[in-house]
Amino acid sequence: MGEIGLRERKKQRMYQAVSDIAIGLFLEKGFDVVSVAEVAAAAEISKPTLFRYFPAKEDLVLHRFADHETEAARVVAGRAEGQSAADALLEHFLDGLRRDDPVTGLNDHPNVLAFHRLLYGTPSLAARMSAYVERSEAALAEALGGDLDARLAAGQIIAVQRILALENWRRIAEGEPVAEVRRDAVAAARRAFGGLAAGLAGLSDVRPSGDTR
Repeated sequence: MGEIGLRERKKQRMYQAVSDIAIGLFLEKGFDVVSVAEVAAAAEISKPTLFRYFPAKEDLVLHRFADHETEAARVVAGRAEGQSAADALLEHFLDGLRRDDPVTGLNDHPNVLAFHRLLYGTPSLAARMSAYVERSEAALAEALGGDLDARLAAGQIIAVQRILALENWRRIAEGEPVAEVRRDAVAAARRAFGGLAAGLAGLSDVRPSGDTR
């Protein structure tokens, strides 16, 4: 078991290292200018090896989101007994704002801003994001019960999170101070998730994963 864990850790380190190298090259030269062969050479691996880890060039960038793909689903599945899905998701998003989590868009570090410019300013990356969004919605829908109402709710929740983050990033990229954006971001999140609460009310009896009562 320990050996399997070690192999998995080595694999994850490889993912991270190659992704970091690729993103550095993309930021320096432009996504469309840098070839997969150039990334492989910089990472000192072969192209076939690179493609075993990253099926598409865009995945080299989107790997940064890998840990967040099922984040909303995990929040819902792990929420406290008696806590609604909407309250759990709001609390989690507000915590992200407090921590300046880049996923919330509320972060003015130059590297974060550059990464977001790369992501949202490259059409093929923006298009590839749709697959990430679909997987996030599917995981969240399953955590909410898996039926049509759950899928509808999941689509709305993921859209709300994405739009809130985009608005925060846009304002900061235009030069507004984080402290000023944060105040509005907190209020906007409360309004948005408050609006979702009614739609999620019917799903409130879905218990966290593992609760069989």
